[in-house]
Amino acid sequence: MVQKAKILLVDDRPENLLALEAILSALDQTLVRASSGEEALKALLTDDFAVILLDVQMPGMDGFETAAHIKRRERTRDIPIIFLTAINHGPHHTFRGYAAGAVDYISKPFDPWVLRAKVSVFVELYMKNCQLREQAALLRLQLEGSGQAEAGAGREPAGLLAELSARLAAVEEQAEALSKQLDDDSADAAAVATAAHLERKLTGLRRALDALEPGTGGGSPTLPSQS
Repeated sequence: MVQKAKILLVDDRPENLLALEAILSALDQTLVRASSGEEALKALLTDDFAVILLDVQMPGMDGFETAAHIKRRERTRDIPIIFLTAINHGPHHTFRGYAAGAVDYISKPFDPWVLRAKVSVFVELYMKNCQLREQAALLRLQLEGSGQAEAGAGREPAGLLAELSARLAAVEEQAEALSKQLDDDSADAAAVATAAHLERKLTGLRRALDALEPGTGGGSPTLPSQS
């Protein structure tokens, strides 16, 4: 069973959180509420999220300050943040949102279809990254196992290599389809850049796996970073 991605909804007004849940329920992911910046930061201590929808105007710690805390933490700094605001003070206000680390800045009232489409892109990218981490973990186990096999029987476990290659090929195909979709839809630059980063990591993982094939003399390849 594929684990659902978590989406963090941060707004001090219950009616706004209810509206966001109604819009995003069609994505069939796990929606987590936070009624303040402090509550959002607490949720981020224990759970991993695909994307954060963050209201700008909140009493106490506002959206900008909350985003600044999120970006300071190593665990959470790469989570995409979409700012939602009921006011528009012009380009300077929007620039402040992007400077705080947001990937998008949307003014209320917003188009539900557009918001759902934007969130779905980051959910897909998150799921592909999770798949990539799983493949990397399997490959690390393979590297450890191949060292023991070489010391014992002097051969590589070819069956596991074939299975890893097939699984990686499936992720590569899905990532390529997602990149083409982003190009066709003229998606946000941040989403395109994230997809390109994912493809680079996939390429590194493929090279590491190919180096394990018998007859390549690849030895023990270096795995790509999962950051």
